[in-house]
Amino acid sequence: MSSTDTRPTSPRRLRDLALLGGLFALVIGGLVSLAAATGWEETLAQLTKLGPVQIALLLGLSLVNYLFRGLRWHIFATRLGLPLDFPANLRHFLGGFAMSVTPGRVGELIRMRWIARETGWAFERTAPLVLIDRASDLAAMGLILGLSLALAAGGIALALPVAVLALTAAVIVTRPALLAGLATQFYRRTGRLPRLMTRIRRAARSLRAFSHPQTLGFAAALGFVGWLAEGYAFHLLLGWFGADLGFWTATMIFVFATLAGGLTGAPGGVGGAEAAMVALLYMDGVSPEIAVPATAVIRVTTLWFAIIIGLTVLPHAEAKSTRTDSQGAP
Repeated sequence: MSSTDTRPTSPRRLRDLALLGGLFALVIGGLVSLAAATGWEETLAQLTKLGPVQIALLLGLSLVNYLFRGLRWHIFATRLGLPLDFPANLRHFLGGFAMSVTPGRVGELIRMRWIARETGWAFERTAPLVLIDRASDLAAMGLILGLSLALAAGGIALALPVAVLALTAAVIVTRPALLAGLATQFYRRTGRLPRLMTRIRRAARSLRAFSHPQTLGFAAALGFVGWLAEGYAFHLLLGWFGADLGFWTATMIFVFATLAGGLTGAPGGVGGAEAAMVALLYMDGVSPEIAVPATAVIRVTTLWFAIIIGLTVLPHAEAKSTRTDSQGAP
């Protein structure tokens, strides 16, 4: 076995599964309470409007998001120089979804472990993949939020600053010299976190591989289309429930709630995203008997669907990387 092998123990896996189950139960409990408060008959009446075709369409649009972002991950991995083909990179990307609801989503770093086993690359060399992937998501969602704010009939007061914050973070991460400079200035002024700042500077040097305008432009387009697909799914869902707010308003609510959930620090934004989505729909005139089931359905067909895909791919990714590691990384 390679020295980079940090395979989680059985108790740790049980803990992750317990966390996943607990969060799911917490969210379902909250939504059930809201449904009970607004009336079961009205909520169930909305849910019965969804047939197999509608559910398949919602899941299909989520798959568009995952596959486009998976292709983006492959492009970044190729630019970094990883000797892996598209199926391997897609396996790592999708398998990481299983850890989406770990605190701070740090569980998604399991992708780095798989890469280390299969290629022998140390974490420090592959860490920029995580940074550029997160930055690309922030950039895409920030652009969508800003565009939605400009085109929607009504806007969310906090949408503009959130969009600016997302785009600012994306710019910092995708500008290696700026990121390294900020890390240096932080350490000089505070004297804190020297190891972390050193790692950030090293990662910034590696980020130069992604600074080509064509790479960043194509990656931004993939993320934009991917997240827009899920916004469109939310628009369709609201229309089926009889609350047609317009495409851009529905997209703005979906993206803003997703970002807001992430800012709460809760694993996967669970709880915060749902609360924000229900509140924003209510503020836009959508009745609770529509807002609650719409929120529940869109979160199941986006976040929890991704987790199911991740849990399905994870055993294969784990076994594949273990076999490669035992044979010696290329």
